[in-house]
Amino acid sequence: MVLAYHPVGRTLWSPGFWAAFLGCGLLLAAAIPAINLWMPPNSAVALPDYVIPLLGKYLCYALLALSLDLIWGYAGILSLGQGAFFALGGYCMGMYLMRQIGTRGVYGNPLLPDFMVFLTWQKLPWFWWGFDHFAWAAAMVILVPGLLALVFGWLAFRSRVTGVYLSIITQAMTYALMLAFFRNDMGFGGNNGMTDYKDILGWDVHQPVTRLSLYLAAVAALGLGYLLCRYITSSKLGRVLLALRDAESRVRFLGYSVTNAKLFVFTVSAVLAGVAGALYVPQVGIINPSEFSPGNSIEIAIWVSVGGRGTLSGAIVGALLVNAAKTWLTGAAPETWLFVLGAMFVATTLVFPRGIVGLLRQARWTRLRAPAPVAAGEQA
Repeated sequence: MVLAYHPVGRTLWSPGFWAAFLGCGLLLAAAIPAINLWMPPNSAVALPDYVIPLLGKYLCYALLALSLDLIWGYAGILSLGQGAFFALGGYCMGMYLMRQIGTRGVYGNPLLPDFMVFLTWQKLPWFWWGFDHFAWAAAMVILVPGLLALVFGWLAFRSRVTGVYLSIITQAMTYALMLAFFRNDMGFGGNNGMTDYKDILGWDVHQPVTRLSLYLAAVAALGLGYLLCRYITSSKLGRVLLALRDAESRVRFLGYSVTNAKLFVFTVSAVLAGVAGALYVPQVGIINPSEFSPGNSIEIAIWVSVGGRGTLSGAIVGALLVNAAKTWLTGAAPETWLFVLGAMFVATTLVFPRGIVGLLRQARWTRLRAPAPVAAGEQA
């Protein structure tokens, strides 16, 4: 049985919560840009321009981990397909960025991306129509992952597929999409994917000011995503999701629509993952089928597990810490990274299953519940 932590005298939307939320927001959205813009390069606390897109990538990963925690930590749905929704959102943004290249490509074709010219395509496929407009691309970032999750979830939850079986079929879906996107005749760049982006909304993607703007967009998306997930989990639906996680048959017996509840949060989770992917692509400069790799979805689950499943903030902490460790280790000792990643997963399973944030909350709760010491003269 998992015990929930409820601080004494505080609600989920207390002044303390807003103070912490705004404090983190000021750090990410004000302090880091200020250090990057105004600190001299030779300063000990200087933040070089190349670090900004790296931090933006971490924040995209944090939003992706948050999307998984919403369904795994609260509804008990371990989806190993979050990487698919992330990649689909990324491809939608990549298609928009490719259409912005125009005649500046290697072959100078105003309509066809370079990879289509190389493969002797004669005309733009119908599913590329509209991606020369940012509004259309932004709508597809939401609709494509959302509709896939809606259809897939309706078929799975209506058939009462749960547990490890659901995890397996979500992983199979991801693998099938990866194989499909590797094909050159699919029209998405094949195994090379899409790259060599020039600008977004008229701004050069390689300029420091554009990278800083994309970083701030990632900060805003993470903040709004966190508030949305917190609103859902603190509502009546959130209590139903917790009941589903612990005793689905009893919830069904009480008359709640288990399928609708699961389908709603699964679709919201997919949309959040798609938004994360869309913000990720212009910051890293490439999208290819490797983003669909089932191993990526498993790694997302490790982020959530390390940070603390069912805490929301733990998913963010886990994604930031694990990816920072990955960046450092793959440079210092690349052959050890996979062993460290596996060790973290085993440790969170056997040693601290509540994760980092869960352990901190448990320690605080235990301290608050501890009886006050009684003076010797007051003892009976």
